[in-house]
Amino acid sequence: MRDIALDIKMKDWVYILIIGVVFGMFLSVFGYMLLGASLVDGALFGVLLGFSITLFSLLFITFMNTKILPNIKNIYWAPLSALFSFLAGFLGGLGGTQIARLFSLELLSLFKEHLWISVGFIGVLTYIVGVLLYRFVVMRNEKELRKNQYLQSRLRSLETQLNPHFLFNALNSLAELIHQDPAKAEDAVFKISAFLRNTMDEKALIPLERELKNVQGYVELENIRFGGRIAFGMPKHIPAWHVPKFSIQLLVENALKHGMKTAEAIRIDVTIDEAKKTILVQNDGESMQTTKFGIGLGNLKQRLELLCGGKLEITATQMPTFRITLGECRENIGSR
Repeated sequence: MRDIALDIKMKDWVYILIIGVVFGMFLSVFGYMLLGASLVDGALFGVLLGFSITLFSLLFITFMNTKILPNIKNIYWAPLSALFSFLAGFLGGLGGTQIARLFSLELLSLFKEHLWISVGFIGVLTYIVGVLLYRFVVMRNEKELRKNQYLQSRLRSLETQLNPHFLFNALNSLAELIHQDPAKAEDAVFKISAFLRNTMDEKALIPLERELKNVQGYVELENIRFGGRIAFGMPKHIPAWHVPKFSIQLLVENALKHGMKTAEAIRIDVTIDEAKKTILVQNDGESMQTTKFGIGLGNLKQRLELLCGGKLEITATQMPTFRITLGECRENIGSR
């Protein structure tokens, strides 16, 4: 596992570049103003310094964090980080000064007569800023790590609630068949086995195509109990999306649980809107008496929010219709 202290994101560098350029510009303008030099040249010189130092810092620190520090003992990290931070400031200051000379910008006498001392001082300042950056990165990454661990723990808790939910229903179906029709009961055992095999993937997200295949297996299993009175329809073209495991499965099971109370038969259709990235699950069974989510649907709603930044909605009650809206689904939920 990569050490969180070494994980500096690209957006961090963007912020550092902006801060470095702005800070360098204002500091340089202030120095030029005190000495009565050109403020425009001072501003340009500050921008060049800030950009050059940030560029060298990006190159040196990225190389150090990816190629050197992960392969050596932690005891050597501090001196090497100090050295590379100093070099980034030293060479960045030297590069910025040389570019300023190429553009014929007015330089302060300190940079003209004592260039090495000046860029050495810049190197020390860069090291100090680097220490502050290091502490910021560690604190930020520790916070994200704790958040990710909490979300993963919460997700595992939700999934442990979910798996027995399906298994109990399947076993109840089997129990009813054992006395009614032993042959169908034997067939149900094989279907339960196949269904569980397909759903034993430990990943929280699975391809939509596999989810729909699992749903077909579930409907076949339930059709043994309901005597083939369940019709299931789904689109021929299935986009390469990932969805939370058991997401559509739960909605189909909910349709059977509530829609088949008095209806002799039921049709359940799954439709997909690729442009809006939504999935509709609709059935023609009994109308909904409440829009309040129970344990299973509440579970699905939370998993959609955690894994995809998505949501679950009821869009119709007379012909019960649920809509899943998918955001950007990620297995690593802490990286959102």
